[in-house]
Amino acid sequence: MSSMEQIKGVLDAVLGLNGRAASFDASTPLLGNIPELDSMAVVTVITTLEEQFGIMVDDDEISAETFETLGSLTDFVDAKLAGA
Repeated sequence: MSSMEQIKGVLDAVLGLNGRAASFDASTPLLGNIPELDSMAVVTVITTLEEQFGIMVDDDEISAETFETLGSLTDFVDAKLAGA
Protein backbone atom coordinates (compact mmCIF):
# COMPACT_ATOMS: atom_id res chain seq x y z
CA MET A 1 0.00 0.00 0.00
CA SER A 2 1.39 3.41 -0.94
CA SER A 3 2.04 6.06 1.67
CA MET A 4 -0.72 8.20 0.13
CA GLU A 5 -3.23 5.38 0.54
CA GLN A 6 -2.13 4.91 4.15
CA ILE A 7 -2.45 8.65 4.81
CA LYS A 8 -5.95 8.65 3.32
CA GLY A 9 -6.81 5.87 5.76
CA VAL A 10 -5.42 7.90 8.67
CA LEU A 11 -7.38 10.99 7.62
CA ASP A 12 -10.55 8.97 7.20
CA ALA A 13 -10.21 7.30 10.61
CA VAL A 14 -9.01 10.30 12.62
CA LEU A 15 -11.46 12.77 11.10
CA GLY A 16 -14.41 10.36 10.94
CA LEU A 17 -14.90 10.93 7.21
CA ASN A 18 -16.79 7.66 6.70
CA GLY A 19 -14.91 6.72 3.53
CA ARG A 20 -14.81 10.21 1.96
CA ALA A 21 -11.00 10.18 1.96
CA ALA A 22 -10.99 7.30 -0.55
CA SER A 23 -11.85 9.78 -3.31
CA PHE A 24 -9.02 12.19 -2.39
CA ASP A 25 -6.09 12.62 -4.77
CA ALA A 26 -2.80 14.50 -4.50
CA SER A 27 -4.43 17.83 -5.40
CA THR A 28 -7.26 17.55 -2.84
CA PRO A 29 -7.06 20.58 -0.52
CA LEU A 30 -7.03 19.68 3.17
CA LEU A 31 -6.77 22.71 5.47
CA GLY A 32 -9.76 24.96 4.93
CA ASN A 33 -11.51 22.38 2.78
CA ILE A 34 -12.31 19.68 5.33
CA PRO A 35 -14.29 21.14 8.25
CA GLU A 36 -13.26 18.25 10.48
CA LEU A 37 -9.57 19.19 10.09
CA ASP A 38 -9.20 21.79 12.82
CA SER A 39 -6.12 22.55 14.91
CA MET A 40 -6.82 19.77 17.41
CA ALA A 41 -7.38 17.27 14.60
CA VAL A 42 -4.05 18.27 13.02
CA VAL A 43 -2.29 17.26 16.24
CA THR A 44 -4.10 13.92 16.26
CA VAL A 45 -3.30 13.31 12.58
CA ILE A 46 0.38 14.04 13.19
CA THR A 47 0.49 11.72 16.20
CA THR A 48 -1.24 8.96 14.25
CA LEU A 49 1.14 9.39 11.29
CA GLU A 50 4.10 9.17 13.68
CA GLU A 51 2.76 5.91 15.09
CA GLN A 52 1.78 4.37 11.75
CA PHE A 53 4.96 5.28 9.85
CA GLY A 54 7.45 5.16 12.74
CA ILE A 55 8.55 8.76 12.22
CA MET A 56 9.15 11.66 14.59
CA VAL A 57 7.78 15.10 13.71
CA ASP A 58 9.08 18.19 15.49
CA ASP A 59 6.72 21.10 16.05
CA ASP A 60 8.85 23.42 13.90
CA GLU A 61 8.59 21.05 10.92
CA ILE A 62 4.84 21.55 10.55
CA SER A 63 3.32 24.48 8.71
CA ALA A 64 0.06 25.24 6.96
CA GLU A 65 1.78 24.27 3.68
CA THR A 66 2.30 20.75 5.02
CA PHE A 67 -1.47 20.29 5.26
CA GLU A 68 -2.33 22.32 2.14
CA THR A 69 -3.13 19.25 0.02
CA LEU A 70 -3.02 15.49 0.33
CA GLY A 71 0.00 15.61 -1.98
CA SER A 72 1.91 18.04 0.24
CA LEU A 73 1.18 15.91 3.31
CA THR A 74 2.27 12.77 1.46
CA ASP A 75 5.47 14.49 0.29
CA PHE A 76 6.19 15.47 3.89
CA VAL A 77 5.71 11.92 5.18
CA ASP A 78 7.76 10.46 2.30
CA ALA A 79 10.59 12.91 3.07
CA LYS A 80 10.49 11.91 6.75
CA LEU A 81 10.63 8.23 5.75
CA ALA A 82 13.59 8.84 3.43
CA GLY A 83 15.47 10.56 6.22
CA ALA A 84 14.56 8.03 8.88
